Amino acid sequence: MNFLYPGFLFALISVAIPVIIHLFNFRKFKKIYFSNVQLLKEVEQQNSSKEKLKNLLILLSRILAIIFLVLAFAQPYIPANNQKSIALKNIVSIYIDNSYSMEAINKDGNLLDEAKRRAKELVKGFGINDRFQLLTNDFEGKHQRLLNEEAFLKALDDVKISAANRNLQQVLNRQGNVLTGSGNKYSFLISDFQKNSSSTKKLETKADIQYSFLKLNANTLPNVAVDSVWTLSPNHQPGANERLVVQLKNYSEEEAKNIPLKLSINNQQKGLGAVTIPAGKTVKDTLNFSGLNAGWQKGILSIKDFPVTFDDTLSFSFKVDESFPVLSINGANAGNYINALFAADSYYKLVENAESNVNYSNFANYGLIVLNGLKNPSTGLAQQLKSYLNAGGTVVLFPDLDANIQTYNSFLSGLSLPAIQGLNTTASKVDQIDLQNPIFKTVFEEIPKNLDLPTVSRYYSFVEKNSFNKEDIMLLPGRKPFFSKYGVGNGQVYLSASGLNTSDGNLARHPVFVPLIYRLALSGGNEVPLYYNIGNDNSLASKKISLGKNQSLKITADHFEAIPEIRQSDGKTLIYIADQVKNAGFYSLKLADSLLAVYSFNNGRTESDMHYLSKTELEQLAGKSNLKIFDTDKDAVKLIAGGNKIGQTLWKLCLILSLIFIAAEILLIRFFNNTKKTI
Repeated sequence: MNFLYPGFLFALISVAIPVIIHLFNFRKFKKIYFSNVQLLKEVEQQNSSKEKLKNLLILLSRILAIIFLVLAFAQPYIPANNQKSIALKNIVSIYIDNSYSMEAINKDGNLLDEAKRRAKELVKGFGINDRFQLLTNDFEGKHQRLLNEEAFLKALDDVKISAANRNLQQVLNRQGNVLTGSGNKYSFLISDFQKNSSSTKKLETKADIQYSFLKLNANTLPNVAVDSVWTLSPNHQPGANERLVVQLKNYSEEEAKNIPLKLSINNQQKGLGAVTIPAGKTVKDTLNFSGLNAGWQKGILSIKDFPVTFDDTLSFSFKVDESFPVLSINGANAGNYINALFAADSYYKLVENAESNVNYSNFANYGLIVLNGLKNPSTGLAQQLKSYLNAGGTVVLFPDLDANIQTYNSFLSGLSLPAIQGLNTTASKVDQIDLQNPIFKTVFEEIPKNLDLPTVSRYYSFVEKNSFNKEDIMLLPGRKPFFSKYGVGNGQVYLSASGLNTSDGNLARHPVFVPLIYRLALSGGNEVPLYYNIGNDNSLASKKISLGKNQSLKITADHFEAIPEIRQSDGKTLIYIADQVKNAGFYSLKLADSLLAVYSFNNGRTESDMHYLSKTELEQLAGKSNLKIFDTDKDAVKLIAGGNKIGQTLWKLCLILSLIFIAAEILLIRFFNNTKKTI
């Protein structure tokens, strides 16, 4: 309407003037008429020019506002180093955390399901020719391949919760092995980022890879876990009383009250209890049970704790031996004290060898080796005993005090034991005994006030070069060692300063001698771990296994069978399973149809701690590297193709310019030539 106003006014005046002239017919109005017509034409031309200029400026502002708004959504950028990254193919690695903690839930449901949804959104942001790596905690060989979009999405649907867990640096290193060559390289990690996933202060990244962490947030959950378990003795007798120590840990911020605890052995209930655990603390509880038969035992400790349940059970296995084999290597004048001691208990099976007739090949079969009054111990014997000790064996040495000291020192040196300084012939009496040592700790119900201790008529004094791994069990006056324990390899040697003959003292006839040797035997032997953790322990320990020609071992369980790799080392057999065991439970080691061992596997407890790295903590780990942190609850995760090559993004500038031109349009309409038109 504003565009037609001057023309309409001119037409109205043109019609009115002739009528007036015709009615009044005054000559003097002609001159006025023509002067007004000329004036109106000038006014019309002036108003028309201003209106056209105004409209052109408004139109230009509107066009520019729309152009810059479209450009803002197009996200333009200036390539760094004048590179045209959009012409390169994209290589994308997406890590999906599939550890047990990803079973937690939030407002969007299960964390693992959310991680899969996020991964699908990322993939759809790339082109049809781009290639993708799917990586999980399993680190399987198939995860080292690059897939197209369709194959990636299919593999993504197959991702399941796994017992394996990895730290962030391991994941980045694994991705770096695939993200090579030319092209735009992207690394995405989708995880809840538990605090245990970081093992370094700063993460190491590559400059040509654009890294992005997508942090998923779970609801805070309380959790109590069966942390660990161990027995107070490595050896187990049929029908004997067993003591099992279990450690529970409360990972939550509140006290866990009366958590029910249950122990089952071979599917039979052996113990019940209830434990209260302060917030963030660990508590130990000891369970006593008995009545076990000889053979392999399968134990399960369980609690009831919801909603996190994957760490509520811990399985373990151990063997109750029908007997305990002991080897005694005797000198010519050793006496029969060792024979009389072990003959009194049918559980111990004693084999005696003369010093001159020792079968070295069978050392690994014995839980205890006694060196009783050897006259000429050889360095060859020391070498064989060293291998036995490296495998975890136990040796007790009662010397012959009439032997050649130089010969003994060569033997002791081969076992990394202190050298003999000389023979003392002054009678003495033990004046200190360590009743808190595991050997004596359960022998006495209460410590006697006037405890009678052994006496010696003569004894060796030693030159102590290094007290490392030494425990003094009984001492003579002046803190001279009488009976001491030395750690050698993975085993232990108990060294006596005196022999067992009556001419040396009364140790063999003293009441302390029987519990000393029995407890020493029970505390020794080849202690095998009660359980292993999936993904962490890839080698299993076993007593030495001799395989015949064309024979092989196999590990079996329900719907599982594998042939492990074996290696012989220091009198024992190491069994390597790599990553073949995926599920918690009991696994049997068999040679043909013979059962050699039962191993228990559990899920690791690193996932039990439901505390997470914050966005700030992740940024500190990233430092100044090319790593972006997104909190999926707060940040919009937008994918920019070629983002790793962007030097300067322009979308913000485009948006600002669009807003400026919209404002300019409003100002032009509101204020430009807004004066009232007059005739």
